[in-house]
Amino acid sequence: MNANAGTVDLYHQTLTAKDGWAASGTGTTGGTKADAAHTFTVSSRAQLVKALGSVSDTTPRIIKINGMIDANTDDSGKKLTCADYALGTGYSLSAYLKAYDPATYGRSKLPSGTQETARAAAQAKQGKNIVFKVPANTTLVGVPGTNAGLTGAMLQIQNVDNVIVRNLTFAATEDCFPQWDPTDGDDGNWNSNYDSVSLRGATHVWADHNTFTDAPHFDTANPKYFGREYQIHDGALDITKGSDLVTVSRNQFTNHDKTMLIGSSDTDSVGKLRVSIHHNVWKGIMQRAPLARIGQIHIYNNYYDATSLNGYTPQYSINSRAKAQVVAENNYWNLPSGAKAAKLLSGDGTGSVKGSGNLVNGTVTDLVAAYNAASSKDLKTTVNWTPTLTTGLETSAGSLPTSLATTTGAGVLK
Repeated sequence: MNANAGTVDLYHQTLTAKDGWAASGTGTTGGTKADAAHTFTVSSRAQLVKALGSVSDTTPRIIKINGMIDANTDDSGKKLTCADYALGTGYSLSAYLKAYDPATYGRSKLPSGTQETARAAAQAKQGKNIVFKVPANTTLVGVPGTNAGLTGAMLQIQNVDNVIVRNLTFAATEDCFPQWDPTDGDDGNWNSNYDSVSLRGATHVWADHNTFTDAPHFDTANPKYFGREYQIHDGALDITKGSDLVTVSRNQFTNHDKTMLIGSSDTDSVGKLRVSIHHNVWKGIMQRAPLARIGQIHIYNNYYDATSLNGYTPQYSINSRAKAQVVAENNYWNLPSGAKAAKLLSGDGTGSVKGSGNLVNGTVTDLVAAYNAASSKDLKTTVNWTPTLTTGLETSAGSLPTSLATTTGAGVLK
C-alpha cells in the first residue's frame, strides 16, 4: 500500500459509497480486514479449496488467484474428464438415451430409474469437484498480469454476506451430465446444473471487472439428442433464492445463452432481489441480460452489442416478469441491420421497465414503447422506487461503446 498517494491496493479495495445496491446499509467490504494468516495466493484447485476453508467460518479473508485454475483436476493437479466422474456410477450416455427415448419412455414424466440415478450420482461427483463454496467476508481477486480465473468451475455464494469477486475470467463452466426433461416446453429440453457464479440467498455482493464466457466450447458444438440441443451450459451469473443488495459492474458477458437470472421463480422473495447492473458489456449473449423477477433492479450505462457472435444470436436483452421493477437508463444498444428494437425487451405482462436515455445505434429510443407496440403482453412503464445509490451514473450513453471497450472485464485492473 502506498500511503503517500492515498491509494489502496487492489486486494483491499471496497465498494465505493452509493455504488449500487451492494453499497446499501453496511456496504460491501469483502475480506479487507483479513490478517496475514487469512491472506492467500493460490494457483491450483487444491490451494483454492484450502484457502476458502469452511463456508461457516466468517473470518475475513483475501484470496489472490494467480493464473487460470482448472476446476476439473484432482488434488494433485491431474486433469479429470467426464469419463472420470462417470466411473463407478454405472452411467453411460448411450444407455441413458436408450432408457429415456421419448418414443418408448414417453413425454409426460421426468426420467427415473437406474440410468437417471446413475446420472445424478455422476453429476454429484463432478459437482463435489468443481463447486467452490465462498464464506462470508471474502475477497476473491485475480492477480493482475496473470490471466487469472477459473475454468470449468462454479463459484457458489450461498446464504452468506459481504463478498467481493473481481478481475477473474470464468470460462467453460460445463455440466458433463445434463438431465433430460421431456416436460420442459413443447419439445423437452436438456438442462444443466452449474452457473459460473451462483448467488443463492447471498447479500452484499460486488462482482466487478470479471469476464464470463463459454469459450472454448461454444453452443454450436453441442450435439442434439431427441431433437433438442444437449446443453452443457447453465447461467453465467445468477442471483436467486432471496439474494439481495448486489452490484454487478464493469464485467464482460460474452458467448453465452442464458446469462443472468434474477429470481429463480415467480415466488422467489418479495422485498429482496435488489440488484444494480452498470457499465457492463454484453456481446454474443442470447438472452437473460438479465431476466428479472420481483426485485428492484437498476440497469444503467451498459453496452449491448446485439450482433451474432460465434453462433450466439441475441433473442432479447432485458426480460421483466413476475412484477419486477426495472429502471433501465442510459444504456447503449448496437443493433445490426434488419434487427428490431422491439425485440430488445421481453416480459410476461406483470413486470415493469421504466426506461430513459437509452440509445439504439446512437439514437434515443423508447424501448418499452417499441416492445409494447409489437407485443400482446405489455410491459408496465411505472415502478415503485427511485434509484438513489447511483455513484458513477453517466447521464449520456453516447460514449459507452468506446469507453467500455477498454475498461471492462478481467485483466483491466492493475
